[in-house]
Amino acid sequence: MFELIFLGTSASAPSIKRGLSSAMVLHKEYRFLIDCGEGTQRQLLKSGLGFKRMDRILITHGHLDHILGLGGLMSTFARWESIDRVEIMGGPWALERVRALMNVVFGEGIPPIDIVYTALEPGIVLEDDSFALIAFPVQHRGPGCFGFMFYEKEKRPFLVDKAEALGVPAGPERARLVRGETVRLADGRVVTPDDVLGAPVGGAKLVFVGDAGSTEGLVSVARQADALVIEATYTDEEADMARKFGHLTASQAARLAAEADVRLLILTHISRRYSERQILDEATPIFPNIVVANDFDTFRIIKREPDADRQEAATGGQDVIHE
Repeated sequence: MFELIFLGTSASAPSIKRGLSSAMVLHKEYRFLIDCGEGTQRQLLKSGLGFKRMDRILITHGHLDHILGLGGLMSTFARWESIDRVEIMGGPWALERVRALMNVVFGEGIPPIDIVYTALEPGIVLEDDSFALIAFPVQHRGPGCFGFMFYEKEKRPFLVDKAEALGVPAGPERARLVRGETVRLADGRVVTPDDVLGAPVGGAKLVFVGDAGSTEGLVSVARQADALVIEATYTDEEADMARKFGHLTASQAARLAAEADVRLLILTHISRRYSERQILDEATPIFPNIVVANDFDTFRIIKREPDADRQEAATGGQDVIHE
């Protein structure tokens, strides 16, 4: 399960109701801040997330409305918070701009906080036994733009009834079987993992795309995602402007969701020129399970249930909390 919290959902400039681009993904002990538009640190405080374990920041691209908040956030970390190391991950051009921003904040010397800059390439960014984070390329203005896929790895469920029928006691023996080890019981019988483990079951999949000028190459990445987050900066009425500035229309995002057979489409990066209703009116005829994200909306992303009715899956699998 992944928890997704939006901290800023406006495009290019803040509005009265929307801050600039930023979101948080939580999974087990991990916390990932995705982008850090101006005012993000206040949004973190207002959301109740705070700064605890804020040590990994993912940058989709280097435009100012996605990175400018890093200046204030790093300054706060260096002066007020017990955070001594932060890893900022992004494309080379994005990191170059972040470094320049840090020079403005801290001067040309060594900053009072250990900032690690990790240049992303397509592929695995981080993984453990049960979870992986993958970066993938996205087409937007400028080089080195990335989206992020968060997914839980397949696992084989432990079948308690079979274990009990075989006389496997609760405790270390069962733990070893879950790890894939064969065990010998007290009476000499041998039990293998295949005796007590079910067929592999996939976990949750969350795909997060920041700004994008095209959906080319994204269908395979988003295929059957439990949630797809992507921009909807324009409507078709201003499709020419969308192409000019390297952004998507709401209908383009909806067509991507339909083609990729995603479970829920979450639209963000909303221009001040449009109402939420205008975005939905364009997108929902193409793909019905859509939410236009607002600041502080929270989603719980759980694994897809292939046989569930699509609408029930959207309302039951993701809990949307409007604060």
